[in-house]
Amino acid sequence: MSEETKVKVRNLTKKFGDLLVLDNASFDIKKGEFVCIVGPTGCGKTTFLNLLVKLIEPTAGEILIDGEPADPKKHNLSFVFQEPSAFPWLTVEKNLRFNLEIKHYSKDEIDKRVARMAKLLGLEKVMNAYPRELSASAQQRVVIGRSFAMYPDLLLMDEPYGQMDIKMRYYLEDEVIKLWKETGATVIFITHNVEEAVYLAQRCLIMSPKPTTIKEEVNIDLPYPRNVADAQFIEYREHITEMIKWW
Repeated sequence: MSEETKVKVRNLTKKFGDLLVLDNASFDIKKGEFVCIVGPTGCGKTTFLNLLVKLIEPTAGEILIDGEPADPKKHNLSFVFQEPSAFPWLTVEKNLRFNLEIKHYSKDEIDKRVARMAKLLGLEKVMNAYPRELSASAQQRVVIGRSFAMYPDLLLMDEPYGQMDIKMRYYLEDEVIKLWKETGATVIFITHNVEEAVYLAQRCLIMSPKPTTIKEEVNIDLPYPRNVADAQFIEYREHITEMIKWW
């Protein structure tokens, strides 16, 4: 991980009418860092991502990527949503190729990247299948592969495993760690699952209930792969859980 700042958030504030959702939040994310943003349900985690990709505009404050105002037209961003978002009318291979073709990469480069993602994610045998023919976890692997195939500078993941059972979550989390290490992307991962955050992140940003700001930053000083039964893992999990309680 570089010491260079990838994302700089300063005094970020968002109101919807009279409702103050984000209140003067400030933090930095380093280049190549894996950061989880955790907090109680409804605290504004997704609002932050929507601000980052310019789906909505802030009421005050700013988000800078590489020192410039965040702009998905300029910066190499990719987004994985909670809901399955593989294109149902395209095969697995065509889903993986889609973003690269939109960006007009050469056929050789597209072939190389798609083959790499298919191998890393175990999709080689289903390249001609359609999403409806796959399990939910395989569909999500297609979406993850489509995003990582862009070799994004910044990958945003919004509770992508919320609908998965625990065994499948761990499997997909391991896949994302492998891809993150392979590609060197900066990852911002939104979750309300504390165990997932401790399993994945180098650092957790804990958000307060609304009006939301950053309550605490926790560095997760554990090697990968992580053991959920490890005493230090449990200590991190219990501390973060305590910090996001609102009652």
